[in-house]
Amino acid sequence: MMITLTSIDRKETLRYLACKNDNIDESTMAIMDKCEKELLDVIAPKFIYRYFDIDSSEDTIKLSGSSLIMEGNDIKAHLSGCSGAVLIAATLGPHADRLIRKMQITDMAEAVITDAFASAAIEQVCAAAEDSIKGEFPGKYFTWRYAPGYGDFPIDVQKKFLDVLDAPRKIGLCTSGSSMLNPIKSITSVMGVSEKAITGKARGCITCTMKEVCRFRKEGMHCGF
Repeated sequence: MMITLTSIDRKETLRYLACKNDNIDESTMAIMDKCEKELLDVIAPKFIYRYFDIDSSEDTIKLSGSSLIMEGNDIKAHLSGCSGAVLIAATLGPHADRLIRKMQITDMAEAVITDAFASAAIEQVCAAAEDSIKGEFPGKYFTWRYAPGYGDFPIDVQKKFLDVLDAPRKIGLCTSGSSMLNPIKSITSVMGVSEKAITGKARGCITCTMKEVCRFRKEGMHCGF
């Protein structure tokens, strides 16, 4: 499914740049306006999703009718109490990556700013996708989105994850040999689905495995998670 973005969250972009609003002068804001426009002109945001019933075992989460098995205590805890799961993949498309690479040659400052805008943009796409998906399941309750690579949910599940969604064919999203997503400005995630209200699903700095080395925490901020 296509998503249209007419603007990119400036506050989130500044957070990715580790900047605060009162630190930005007019000339920098003008560069940001330019970078935002150039990025919006080339991106083609898309997402795809599938719902699966969950078959749980002591050690793994298996999705009914799928070959995908999700391992790790964190994803198991995340889906505890859920009867189903939604797999989501979203991307800005390849032109965002190409624009950033071009800017890295011509103007590194613009490349850094555009990269931050792209990170904020893909999060907007995921938020819009989440809202759309929830509308398809009236009366259901959902966990927040949990991505491969968080905690002990292994990153090498990515290829199988995308294959189950048929993402390479449907939205052009693939993985590298090291399980990195291509295009880079893309996200995969899992949302648990329950018949009952979900409680006790903590999120934030206190539960994050990166909290001791997080650059956002060092600046007195957070990553939005």
